[in-house]
Amino acid sequence: MKSVQLYDTTLRDGAQREGISFSVEDKLKIASKLDELGIHFIEGGWPGSNPKDSKFFARARRIKFKQATLVAFGSTKRHDVKAKDDPNLKALVDSGVRVVTIVGKSSRMQVIDVLEVGLETNLEMIYESVAYLVGRGLRVFFDAEHFFDGYRMDPDYSLKTLKAADDAGAECLVLCDTNGGSLPSQIGEAVRAACRVSRASIGIHAHNDSELAVANSLAAVEAGASQVQGTINGYGERCGNANLCSIIPNLKLKMGINCISNANLSRLAEVAHFVAGVANLTLDRHLPYVGDSAFTHKGGLHVSGLMKCDTSYHHVDPSLVGNTHRVVVSELSGKGNIIYKAKELGINLPPRGEETRRVLDQIKLLESRGFQYEDADASFELLLRRAQPGYKPPFELVDFMVVVERHRRLPTSNTHEETLAEATVKVRVGEKVIHTAAEGNGPVNALDAALRKALVQFYPSLAAIKLVDYKVRILEEASGTGSQVRVLIESTDGEDTWRTVGGSSNIIEASWLALADSLEYWLIRHSSS
Repeated sequence: MKSVQLYDTTLRDGAQREGISFSVEDKLKIASKLDELGIHFIEGGWPGSNPKDSKFFARARRIKFKQATLVAFGSTKRHDVKAKDDPNLKALVDSGVRVVTIVGKSSRMQVIDVLEVGLETNLEMIYESVAYLVGRGLRVFFDAEHFFDGYRMDPDYSLKTLKAADDAGAECLVLCDTNGGSLPSQIGEAVRAACRVSRASIGIHAHNDSELAVANSLAAVEAGASQVQGTINGYGERCGNANLCSIIPNLKLKMGINCISNANLSRLAEVAHFVAGVANLTLDRHLPYVGDSAFTHKGGLHVSGLMKCDTSYHHVDPSLVGNTHRVVVSELSGKGNIIYKAKELGINLPPRGEETRRVLDQIKLLESRGFQYEDADASFELLLRRAQPGYKPPFELVDFMVVVERHRRLPTSNTHEETLAEATVKVRVGEKVIHTAAEGNGPVNALDAALRKALVQFYPSLAAIKLVDYKVRILEEASGTGSQVRVLIESTDGEDTWRTVGGSSNIIEASWLALADSLEYWLIRHSSS
């Protein structure tokens, strides 16, 4: 079986994504997580370029990686200094790693127009830099920058740059699609040519500007590459780098290349979410393999097939990559979606019963009024439970009123205006009707306070619930202020999180419905646990 090395550059190339700024602590945490995943090489950064990366390598020396090898990144020497005197190369040696990657120009145009040196001078820079580092006892990977663009313009010169690094003792020659503009067929042709002239192994480093980074990386492996570079979640400059979270399962599950163990593969989704969290980014739900929607089904035909055969609409078993399949409900659903979701919740709905049809019809009606249940599982579960014979809600809403007033305050120095909201609610619990009022800094905050004030005397544990997110979506924007609105509320009790939805042409009513669902859902779950 072919062997492929996985090389992660999230901490350097991935950090070049707009909006990402890893601290040293962030980088150490991610490096440890990548080691747990089974990545072979972790590129920690460029120690000669900034103090943060130098500090990272100083601290990383104390980490005992179980599987991974830490790599420092740099560039070939300047043309006007000897290799032993080049500060960038000295920083690589001083970083304390055993493996280094240096980047050098492999495109004739880049050498002449960007680097502004002679073609032979560039070859000397590559050879002397690699030879110096090898002479200091380091394993060296050579990143052939702009290789594929250069190969299409002048294949002989691009291959000469590889030969210079190869002759100097480079262990791996990494071919870079730096601008991300190559096609898989062009990648394959160039990789095969590189394999013919090189004694060293060949690697691939692809960017995603043409949405082909993963495809190009796999094409390179098919053509003979044995090292694949990329980043977690495809993070990187511009459109990103090749996404290792897609490359790894494709190599292992589709191409039969055992690049990581089965146990480590099952942690892939966890690692994707972890890195996104450290980067302070929301993971794209629709990322292949690791996204929350990667194995989610909405269409009734799909769900009907899944109920008969688990693999009918999955290209792989989601559990292999640490993910799971989900079924969501919408106006596009069939009865199968309702039955499937009910079964997950422990609610028995007969496949041919009229009850299921009524629930489906109600969902379609409510969605036409602004509700949406795809991301509001708690409201959907309540809808199912309310349809069950004998269901008794823990409380019932009688009515509410909200008053918002704006008045002036006179502090010590100058006058300012302040807005205050007051909500009055009536709630029935059993045979009792409670009438309470509360103030808030806005109408929803006031409603929340008043409703809790009414219920907490019956259900003291409600005090643990907090609203952590509140989103409003304007529907039918052409209708202006008379548009339907959808309110999505996310709540937590410190352990679990759930989402509820409300819809109306009145934003206060939509908020009231979502808020009441949130508390009712928790009470039902809490009473049955």
